[in-house]
Amino acid sequence: MTIALLDTTVVVHLLRRYSPALTWYVSQSQRLSVSSTTWLEIMEGATSKTDQMRCKTLLSQFDVVHLTSIDQQWAMEQLERFQFSHHIGKDDCLIASAAYRLQVALYTHNLKHMTPLIGSLAIQPYV
Repeated sequence: MTIALLDTTVVVHLLRRYSPALTWYVSQSQRLSVSSTTWLEIMEGATSKTDQMRCKTLLSQFDVVHLTSIDQQWAMEQLERFQFSHHIGKDDCLIASAAYRLQVALYTHNLKHMTPLIGSLAIQPYV
């Protein structure tokens, strides 16, 4: 059962061993999830096979929430709605779609883009 999703911004902080992110993460009592889009973004950012394995090791600590056709339709509608007014891209729409469907928190440092999409479900977990 998914209790909350991590946005790519939070996973990147964990990969970079950012102290506030690590402190927050170890304080979580339940297993967190990432969307399949976040999984893909993190793996795409790997710069070598060694880095790819490091990314995959971290990602293995999370459940992966796969997108549905309903998520994709919702994301398409949001992209059309917010692309020009808020400069929100497809990946943010796809990541937000899973949180919207499940009505769970999306821990993110991208409140500028996520709040218009999912309102109070977008939460900045640490500073």
